[in-house]
This record gives sequence, structure tokens and C-alpha cells, in this order.
Amino acid sequence: MRNLRTVMRDEMVKRDEILRLLQDGPKTVPEIARALNAPTADAVLWMMAMRRYGWIAETGRPNTEGYFAYALIKKDQP
Repeated sequence: MRNLRTVMRDEMVKRDEILRLLQDGPKTVPEIARALNAPTADAVLWMMAMRRYGWIAETGRPNTEGYFAYALIKKDQP
């Protein structure tokens, strides 16, 4: 994992990219990480911040690998 400060600095840019990816429907953290070509650990931090601030929420139950899919709550872009 990269330095936490670096990961969090990237959060604003990645938030917009994640919001665009989720417009096509719910996705898991690993799916988002692959789409962003980013480490899963970084994607977890970005998505948990987005969850905390009400941008996204988990949907349904975890998949067979234990990952929830996340969907948009706020449709408007920041």
C-alpha cells in the first residue's frame, strides 16, 4: 500500500472516477480497484470515505468472496 497521505490526497480525484464507474450500476471494491488500476487497499479507503459522507452505500448481501457491492446514493456530481 502506498503512503496513507498520498492515498488520501488522491481521494478527491478518485471520488469523481468512482462516481462515474458506479453510474453503470453497483460494483465491489475489487471491481472498482481493477477499473482504476489501483491497489484494492487504496480503493477501500476511498470508498469507505465516500460511504461515510453519504455518496455510496452497500447493496444487498456480500458476494461469495465476502465483498459488498456499492451503489450511488447521490446522483449529482460534486
